[in-house]
Amino acid sequence: MLSHTKGIRPVAPVQWRGLDGLVGVYWEAEGDRDANAYYLSPDPRIVIFFNDVSDCIRVSNRNGAFSGHERPLTRAIYVPAGVPMWTQFTARHRFSHLDLHLHEDRLLRFIAPSLGASAARAVLRRPAETHDIGPIGTLAGMIVDEVANPARHSLYAESLVGSLATALLDIPADAGERASGGRITEAQMNRLISRFEASPHARMTVAEMAETVGLSESWFSEVFRQTTGKTPLQWQLARRVERAKDLLVGSDISVADAATELGFSDQAHLTRVFRQVTGETPAAWRKSARLNAR
Repeated sequence: MLSHTKGIRPVAPVQWRGLDGLVGVYWEAEGDRDANAYYLSPDPRIVIFFNDVSDCIRVSNRNGAFSGHERPLTRAIYVPAGVPMWTQFTARHRFSHLDLHLHEDRLLRFIAPSLGASAARAVLRRPAETHDIGPIGTLAGMIVDEVANPARHSLYAESLVGSLATALLDIPADAGERASGGRITEAQMNRLISRFEASPHARMTVAEMAETVGLSESWFSEVFRQTTGKTPLQWQLARRVERAKDLLVGSDISVADAATELGFSDQAHLTRVFRQVTGETPAAWRKSARLNAR
């Protein structure tokens, strides 16, 4: 990162820790009245202040112009890669803050699985800032603890950074829905299959399926059909029939017991669904499968 500072000095040793694709740095510093600084990083950057700086520090992203283009510095800011930042002190001030320098690919790994790569990149191009840090401040404090005195596996600190980033970034509430472009992503489908397979009777409501992939129920039903060519119910029935096939060919279980184990109301229900999907009854399919296996 390129930086120039004037009138700003640390008042305690700087603490830092390198993690996977990111570096966390904790500063305690003081700036004189009229102190100033310039920052430009090729990577995204998150800065969290642990005390209010809005009355004492102004910030601008326009060629250091502080004549109508500046604004008070908020307590939490996200600066996209390549965006310059100038700051100027209006009064002497002591402050502490956490700097997170993140490789863009690392940030994408945090958010792209849920939003999709294109939408995630769009989010990373948008600056974000807030004065009401709330849970962000709590997460930042926990990260500082791991920077100053590492006590757990690095995965813990990296997860905290991911949570902080998603809390701060400008991610619209429906971004996951719009990002799919009318399709369920591979990551979403994998989550859905895992939860379906873990269900005792291999049965989920549409609401449960939508919740699993982080979409609204109405939007999920639409994009699921566009992705799979089936309604959520048809998809589930097909997968339950596949599980019935495994039971029928791999054991001597009765059709009635298979129906009970898979959550069908009775043998007739399983038989009806099985015939709809395969064109055969469970008994006929089992006989053919065993003959073909010889």
